[in-house]
Amino acid sequence: MNEPIQAATVRVFIALAPPDDAKEELAQALRPAYDTYPRMRWNRIEDWHITLAFLGELPRSAVSLLRPPLAEFAARRHPLHLALRGGGHFDERVLWSGIGGDLEGLRLLAGEVRALVEEHGVTFMDRPLNPHLTLARSRRGDASSAVQAAAGLSAFTGRTWQAERLHLVGSNFGRGPGPIHYRDIDAWSFSSAR
Repeated sequence: MNEPIQAATVRVFIALAPPDDAKEELAQALRPAYDTYPRMRWNRIEDWHITLAFLGELPRSAVSLLRPPLAEFAARRHPLHLALRGGGHFDERVLWSGIGGDLEGLRLLAGEVRALVEEHGVTFMDRPLNPHLTLARSRRGDASSAVQAAAGLSAFTGRTWQAERLHLVGSNFGRGPGPIHYRDIDAWSFSSAR
């Protein structure tokens, strides 16, 4: 759902989102971890995404300028075949699921998206792409939870699915207490022609 941007700036990233049935398949595999590690800060399933480019805080005007070129770009791209695979952790605190499938296509897509953003005057810290889907964060002093949950997810192999839409996403990170929530600012379908 497209929503108007309310603040003068918004924290923005460009991403792909697994379809609901692929997310539910992973959520089923996570049920034991949900029960075993209730103190972890679990991301909402509707917020699960694969970040292609994290742009940071942008003025509303810059976000508006990106919409037309991103729409044109998506219309020229074909869907990618991806899957959620295994699990791991960053810094013993962040639990994630890995990505399988067309990783070469995913890296190419991320590179093209980042180049397009820069061509349209938006500068951002270009971090190396590490394809993953963030699931949860351990609370301070409870780092072993993410490590143990990742071990429990290591054998997970999800079905292959098509990434069919490019998402421009805003977050409320740093906007107050409570969990991070994401919302589509806009999303565009990839070309279905092969």
